Amino acid sequence: MPDVVSAAANRITSPRERILLAARDLFHRQGIRRVGVEAIAEAAGTNKMTLYRHFDSKDNLIVAYLRGVASEADAAWREIERKNPGDGRAQLRSWLALAAECLASDERGCDLANAAVELTEDGHPARRLIEELKIEQRNRLAALCRSAGIAQSEILADTLTLLFDGARVSRQAAGSNGPSTKFIRTAEKVIEAFRAGGKRNGKKRTRAGAAESPAPARRVTR
Repeated sequence: MPDVVSAAANRITSPRERILLAARDLFHRQGIRRVGVEAIAEAAGTNKMTLYRHFDSKDNLIVAYLRGVASEADAAWREIERKNPGDGRAQLRSWLALAAECLASDERGCDLANAAVELTEDGHPARRLIEELKIEQRNRLAALCRSAGIAQSEILADTLTLLFDGARVSRQAAGSNGPSTKFIRTAEKVIEAFRAGGKRNGKKRTRAGAAESPAPARRVTR
């Protein structure tokens, strides 16, 4: 077990927080199915009895772990808004930069997506939570695209979500020199295309409206 995990856990006085910290690290690095409660308890500097006192089961610990992941994502969204108040385009650029940084620094990919792959049971308590959290993230991105002045913000949000999720999978499979390195350049091209498409459609509507406008009545003189 890495000393840094145990050292960080031991600096936290609350057993619950130590357990969550250890679970967060181990689940992220090794996967949910591979890590048992004994390993989590050991990394947290406690025991299974204490772990089960705070979490009724491993499944409940998994749910708490995923809520912690979502809380970190929420903090990142708030930071984007804090740094660029009222500027949708700047916020979208900040999101791209943060996504690219995530790709470069973390080869394990999305915790929510990884958990969804491992937790295949339909009735698992984490399945619904993962779906809700992924939809919430996508909707926040759509709102960000709208505030950046993108006409087809919903479609752009879906496109960027697929691009980012795909890049994270590519980072795991093809390594740090694979296609994921082109994420930000590709995303910028996609955003540019949507913005240009919105302008063209706006011009077409303007021309169509002018063509359909009735001609002014001609004055008849006698």
